[in-house]
Amino acid sequence: MLYLKFPEMSFHGTELGRVHLQRLEWLEQSKGDVVAGLAHYPSGCHVPEHRHSLSQLLHAMTGVVMVTTKFGRWMVPPHHALWLPAGIGHAVDMHGDVAMHSIYVRPEAVEGLKSHLHVVALTPLMDTLIREVVASPAEQETSPRTIFMMGLLLHEIPNLEERPLGLPFPEDARLAALCRGFLKDPSPHTNIDGWADQLGMSRRTFTRIFRKETGLSLSTWRQQACLLSALPRLTEGEAVTSVALDLGYNSVPAFTTMFKRMLGAPPRNYLHSAA
Repeated sequence: MLYLKFPEMSFHGTELGRVHLQRLEWLEQSKGDVVAGLAHYPSGCHVPEHRHSLSQLLHAMTGVVMVTTKFGRWMVPPHHALWLPAGIGHAVDMHGDVAMHSIYVRPEAVEGLKSHLHVVALTPLMDTLIREVVASPAEQETSPRTIFMMGLLLHEIPNLEERPLGLPFPEDARLAALCRGFLKDPSPHTNIDGWADQLGMSRRTFTRIFRKETGLSLSTWRQQACLLSALPRLTEGEAVTSVALDLGYNSVPAFTTMFKRMLGAPPRNYLHSAA
């Protein structure tokens, strides 16, 4: 197994595009089965759409990363990572100052790697492996320790638990327009009857088409959209009460219940753990 490492990078302002293109070019020309590295991005940084021939495990140590593809949006808060299969075009936005680990993997490097884009929860073992591998020196002859850790890391990737932090978009233009409108003004009170009426559909027809187009019920899609809107604001220090009320929740407990159901912990506990 050939392990390569790109040097630690910090992207700022006008040099972002140039440095990013240089790294992409280097990545495509590399012969490594696995390429790892660490990069720093300032809050508000936008990486334009791009793609690469290696799959990527993207892990944000700090800040929140939002990845946009033609299939929808995926959010990567701390303690999570995004599995991005090779060849998928994607743009990246940073909420808060982001320190990002990237593990690039050749699709044929190990069996069992999944072919769909998804967010995963990092186990303590995986978190440690990523940090150790990124910190390992990229030597001419990779050390036995690094090879052992990299092999274990690769075989752990398919076992990571998926989390509902993606927001698939329907291909139907009318449904997609409603979804885009919701993201601009999210509300927990949006319901099937309201959207079905706007599209001139029966409730049953709308439910069937929406699930076929997104793989989710409207209720689950709506909750994930609200979470996508809430997490960057909470990460940047905004009060839970303010975020909950802006999203249309009648009370903080109602918002907290949704948050805990989706991420496994109430907002304050989750953010404290992430910090």
